[in-house]
Amino acid sequence: MRELVEHTEGINRLMARFGVKFGIYKNGEFHEQLFPFDAIPRVITGEDFRILEKGLIQRVDALNLFLKDIYGEKKIIKDQVVPEEFVFISSGYLPECEGICPPKGIYSHISGIDLVLGKDGEWYILEDNLRIPSGASYPMIAREICRRVSPKTFSSNQIVDNRNYAELLKETLDWVNTGGISVIMTPGRYNAAYFEHSYLAERTGSELAACSELFVENDYLYYRDYRNTKQRVGVLYRRISDEYLDPLTFLPESLIGIPNLMEVYRKGHVAIVNAPGNGVADDKGIYYFVPKMIRYYLDQEPILKNAPTYLPYYPEDRKYVLDHLEKLVVKDVAEAGGYGVIFGNELSREKLSQMKEIIKKEPRRFIAQEVIDFQDMKVSEGDGTVLRKADLRAFVLSGKETKVWASGLTRFSRNPDSFVVNSSQGGGFKDTWVLSQ
Repeated sequence: MRELVEHTEGINRLMARFGVKFGIYKNGEFHEQLFPFDAIPRVITGEDFRILEKGLIQRVDALNLFLKDIYGEKKIIKDQVVPEEFVFISSGYLPECEGICPPKGIYSHISGIDLVLGKDGEWYILEDNLRIPSGASYPMIAREICRRVSPKTFSSNQIVDNRNYAELLKETLDWVNTGGISVIMTPGRYNAAYFEHSYLAERTGSELAACSELFVENDYLYYRDYRNTKQRVGVLYRRISDEYLDPLTFLPESLIGIPNLMEVYRKGHVAIVNAPGNGVADDKGIYYFVPKMIRYYLDQEPILKNAPTYLPYYPEDRKYVLDHLEKLVVKDVAEAGGYGVIFGNELSREKLSQMKEIIKKEPRRFIAQEVIDFQDMKVSEGDGTVLRKADLRAFVLSGKETKVWASGLTRFSRNPDSFVVNSSQGGGFKDTWVLSQ
């Protein structure tokens, strides 16, 4: 491992050459920057990963059943496990998706589940990402470069080979394909995750296409290439938000969508990965109910724990949150990317008072959680190391079977006082080693 750490600077230079970047829109301007890589890996034992694997499969299977139920029979609401109002006022719930069952009944084909390892040795799930979770490409290319730089490191350690993500993704896309080519739909070069779009398209043998190259004709979706050749699309791995997908169904002002796409989807003539409407299941408020979903749909006890969470929506939880706000972290359910996260212990007395008033007025807008004291990880700095907070985004792929990629995106905070690790907030990333034993 020492040889790998000594080459950290060179690895980052190679990543820059390969264009391993992400973009941020700030003050109306697009800024592109490198995603800093630290060569000291996160190491997960084989035994620990097997527990994670079982727990993640269980969780994602329950979430897929929830989505099928919510847009179908709604049994979980009728049985009063999840409040009706709580579901239908979610910004992620799309009435336009009512009654649509996607090919093979799969809604979340690629799930990004964010976890932290507590100092008590327990893994805690912080949130579920079921819309368009990003990040798999970074550990993919990091491992590829690290193997070139220090092949001995990987031949002398019992590390599970993580180079099969593209194969897992292709299997997933092929499983739901309705007949035609696979396309990764990108909004274009200035999207924050464009590197990932192009990299995954190359690795899976899919076409990378913008909306201008995709069109609907006679209730089917087609791709037109640079030679003006028309090909039917059987599966569309979309990398744009729901509201921009089809200007005739959602936002009419969308310039990056495909008119009539939802009609093709409703008729079962194309699979959309991930399915529109998934946001109702990864709403931070719905997160509270996932353990109940596991018991309800699978008749099993949850293997992995949620962080202790309170819903101000419920009067008893609201009272607890208002009485203990200075010890909790509050999250706006509509925000993502590390935005809308407020630590009560960082607020002045005046700001605490203001926050309490907002919670009273808009209780459905927030969840509150106990601050998990999660483990610090070593990060290279100068000639030595420092300790920083880190999380793990695990990738779960649902096709013929539900599978967990034996790797993941470990993100760390570069700020010694911060628990927020998102790249958009200035974080870096590490390789994640799953040991075979």
